[in-house]
Amino acid sequence: MGAFTSGDRLSMHLHPGETEAVGWRVVPLLEAVRQLRDASPDVTGRPRVIAVDGRGGAGKTTLAERLRKAVPNSAIVHTDDIAWNHAYFDWSAVLVENILQPLHRGEAVHFRPDAWITHDRPGSITIPAGADFIWVEGTGIIREELARWLDASVWMQGDLAEQERLLVARDGDSPEQLEHMANWLLEELPFMLREQPWARATMIVAGPPQIEHDPNTELVVAPPTSP
Repeated sequence: MGAFTSGDRLSMHLHPGETEAVGWRVVPLLEAVRQLRDASPDVTGRPRVIAVDGRGGAGKTTLAERLRKAVPNSAIVHTDDIAWNHAYFDWSAVLVENILQPLHRGEAVHFRPDAWITHDRPGSITIPAGADFIWVEGTGIIREELARWLDASVWMQGDLAEQERLLVARDGDSPEQLEHMANWLLEELPFMLREQPWARATMIVAGPPQIEHDPNTELVVAPPTSP
């Protein structure tokens, strides 16, 4: 495991306007969970709602799944399920009404978005009552209008070229996919510059990390950055 101190930087190519985090260090995964839990010490009678945000290819889904496995009685909400055939970023009201408000009341969630019904997508977004943690992962989840519904948050910061490489490896580089990515960026860039999630987050996580660590039990983290 690499020994890193509070002044350490990672060499990253970031989108314009994003502040590079400093003070990267390797911590046990459960220590990071404790820090996120301690950000909202007074939560009772409902699950803690923790956001996991970052650009495509940063590893949000992988991190959320690691957290779900590490933390008993927790569940994941994917904002891609809310946004599916709906909008790239204009989905916060749907999320609040149908997911976050019931969770804050300590209720179970069983929700079929309108687009799922219209396009005959089977299944539903289901979360049983009584969970301790809900990990809400997706690009755009850390934003001002959702702040009151989130108990803590993670921003995944990584090299832009590496994230785009991983995104192409995952989704392909067909003309249709490249057009989708171009249209996405037209909305993502101004959204991110406006919301600056790296400054709002409780914790920054390297994604993908460049520091030697155990990917099963450790994270590479840094404090929030200033705008």
